[in-house]
Amino acid sequence: MTAFITDYRFGFGYICNMEKEDRKEGKFAVSRSNRGGKSPMDLGRIPPQATDLEQAVLGAMMIDGTAMNNVIDILRTKEAFYDPKHQAIFEAMAELYNTTTPIDLLTVTEQLRKLGSLELAGGAYYLSTLTNKVASAAHVEHHSRIIIEKYIQREIIGISSEILKEAYDETKDVFSVLSKAEEDLFAIAQNNMKKSYDTMQTAMKGAIEEIESARGNKDGVSGIPTGFKALDRVTSGWQRSDMIVIAARPAMGKTAFVLSMARNTAVDYNMGVAIFSLEMSSVQLVKRLISSEAQIDAEKLRKGNIEDHEFQMIHSKIGRLSKAPIFIDDTPGISIFELRAKCRRMKQKHNIEVVIIDYLQLMTAGTNKGGGNREQEISQISRSIKEIAKELNIPVIALSQLSRSVEQRGGDKRPILSDLRESGAIEQDADIVSFIYRAEYYGLLEDEQGPTQGMGDIIIAKHRNGSTDTVRLKFVGKFAKFDNVESFGMDDDIPQPGALPVGHDFDTTEVENRMVISSRMDDIDDDDFDISHNDVDDAPF
Repeated sequence: MTAFITDYRFGFGYICNMEKEDRKEGKFAVSRSNRGGKSPMDLGRIPPQATDLEQAVLGAMMIDGTAMNNVIDILRTKEAFYDPKHQAIFEAMAELYNTTTPIDLLTVTEQLRKLGSLELAGGAYYLSTLTNKVASAAHVEHHSRIIIEKYIQREIIGISSEILKEAYDETKDVFSVLSKAEEDLFAIAQNNMKKSYDTMQTAMKGAIEEIESARGNKDGVSGIPTGFKALDRVTSGWQRSDMIVIAARPAMGKTAFVLSMARNTAVDYNMGVAIFSLEMSSVQLVKRLISSEAQIDAEKLRKGNIEDHEFQMIHSKIGRLSKAPIFIDDTPGISIFELRAKCRRMKQKHNIEVVIIDYLQLMTAGTNKGGGNREQEISQISRSIKEIAKELNIPVIALSQLSRSVEQRGGDKRPILSDLRESGAIEQDADIVSFIYRAEYYGLLEDEQGPTQGMGDIIIAKHRNGSTDTVRLKFVGKFAKFDNVESFGMDDDIPQPGALPVGHDFDTTEVENRMVISSRMDDIDDDDFDISHNDVDDAPF
């Protein structure tokens, strides 16, 4: 016995020393691969499982034909069972359920025989022992939830092992590994964390609460206000869980519109706004906001041709803006999985009330699967944006480009729903589709509503929960700004509360509510406005 213990200790010590040598020589990743992706610490571990509960659930379903109704939404795949015998049995039960065939000991045995899986399932005798494991199906749903929890644990372990393997592989792109890890983990959550149904009583209570809340609002805005009175009258504000698409041709002012709206929501109503800018850097966006707030020509800000009094005006005007709860992420080519993760974090940490994406066609689906075309990718992105809006219960505003068919048409060239670029899924998924249209851009100086110079129309072409209409706003190109027609310019010379002194150091530690996530984008000046067709001020960007 002593000799055996000595030999065992010697052998164990030899293996540990060999493992240490492998680590030093960089062979650890190879040794992991040879062991099927498991590290030495994982040797001897048994994956999470609950085979006794698996037997109880399968037995309960064979003695109570209605038990399957209670667990089919929980156990959606045979892989939820750890034991291969139980996987085969559940697969046979699922086929019987799909064909509305009664589920009992005899029908399951016959179905397994037809599938050629009776021997794999342990035979008829093993099936009969399952029915003796339980007296009733009273706790089948609770047992099923434990089984699915064990399955999720096994899935996480498998994905983690794969991530570990790829992380050791120097030939893999680290960002591709990170994106795939996020995608796989999110897929587990999506497949196993489905929302249950609401009873009529629960849904009715929520509806009455919303009606009472809307009744208390004198301005009729029940959602997230935009600050544009005419637009809020039509939409009652952007409604929670809605996907709003704002589309236009280049140079119509898409970015200017959402920035003006973000400023109004964050500054005037103190609601958190997240902006995902795939086209412009955060600094460029903030310059636009400064130009709009201080009403100083953005061309001067870009070139630095600012007089002393204008510099004073900047500091007197942007005090509230610098403290506004606006959060900017200018990551280029962001994937839908990154977007979802960042929105969740911002919602949890900063309680954002609205998300703005500028713009949809610059996003990627983030999947590594080939074979799909761009239209399918945009469809997936569009569906995912709608899912984010419902999950976080906030409106998500996605800017979108329009196709060139607008320019090829005659007449006033007003956009229509079929002009949405690359995918009809955008039109289907969106709760509101609106277009930005400036007749002035096409040389039309007057329409049925009057002069068009310095005006922009917000055309609400689709409104799932309300009426469609056209709202006219004031557009000032040199300030990159949209405003209410009746209120523009009323407070040009009135200093705002919280004005900052000249020379104030905008250190990020002093600005509590504004967060800027930097990117590697080049500091270029994108021209988002082009109104050179007429005798008006040059566009600032």
